[in-house]
Amino acid sequence: MTELSKYTSFHVGGPAKKIVNVSTQDEIIAAIEEAGDSPVLILGGGTNVLIADSGFEGTVIRISNNSVETEVDACSGATLTIGAGENWDQFVLTCIERGFAGMETLSGIPGTVGAAPIQNIGAYGHEVSEFITRVRTYDRQAKAIKTFTRSECEFSYRSSHFKSHPGRYVVLEVQFQIRRGEFSDPIVYAELARKLEVEMGDKAPIAQVREAVLELRSAKGMLLKPDDHDSWSAGSFFTNPIISQQAADALPNAAPKWPLIDGRVKVSAAWLIENSGIHKGDEVGGARISSKHVLALTNAGDATAADIANLAKKARDQVKEAFGITLEAEVNLIGIEI
Repeated sequence: MTELSKYTSFHVGGPAKKIVNVSTQDEIIAAIEEAGDSPVLILGGGTNVLIADSGFEGTVIRISNNSVETEVDACSGATLTIGAGENWDQFVLTCIERGFAGMETLSGIPGTVGAAPIQNIGAYGHEVSEFITRVRTYDRQAKAIKTFTRSECEFSYRSSHFKSHPGRYVVLEVQFQIRRGEFSDPIVYAELARKLEVEMGDKAPIAQVREAVLELRSAKGMLLKPDDHDSWSAGSFFTNPIISQQAADALPNAAPKWPLIDGRVKVSAAWLIENSGIHKGDEVGGARISSKHVLALTNAGDATAADIANLAKKARDQVKEAFGITLEAEVNLIGIEI
């Protein structure tokens, strides 16, 4: 049996009972139907999963379809329909090269287009949901194709209707509406504004924004590099907690806090971890906190999935003890718990 470690950015994961490689919509649906009622794991880039050392007792479907349909209007911009298997960052780069603006802050995020709406990926003040107009899926329960409008996707911070119904919907393609333009939307993230040497609210050339974002992500170990074990991770392991105003007021003034329109407050998971006693370079077995960013849990070279899970548990438990806040994993845990 094939070890799944060869398909994940953590480079961990035990054997799969069965692996099927698909590249068209019909092949995706056929593979799902052939699996019947047995467990199915949809694997794109393998960049947001931690798979148990025992592997996966079911069918792993690796999607590599990269179909692209484009409708361009000189005034309104472009409507792009992209297959689920398309590499996300390559898609963003292509948009920039063709003069389409808006998604440049989402540069460098690993994974595939199909995973983007499930997680509602985001970075530097923007989320993919801002650009999605519809998501075409295969509903395993109804055994039928179902297309979701943006509102039906129920997007929220790092979540969606698809994430809240795990295993039911398989994304086939995603449609985006993107504007034409040489300049970005107003820069709303202070770190990025400093990097670009502009004021908050200013705009910048989209190619420059992409370059700045990639440099920032690289400095944090958030760009995958085969020869750099400090990047053998799934990016941010935990999401930023969203807590009540009362709970936020109880945190030290130094803790970064972002008020939300519903009265709650988003706080920095990285700050909570660093101030709970966890440090860059801390290790459990072969797993290590990245030397570049505490939110990146990495495989230092010989880690097992259990090592990474235990390191995540250590960080989560210390934050809970120090601040009374329970961190939630952003990474999908397959056959393993923290």
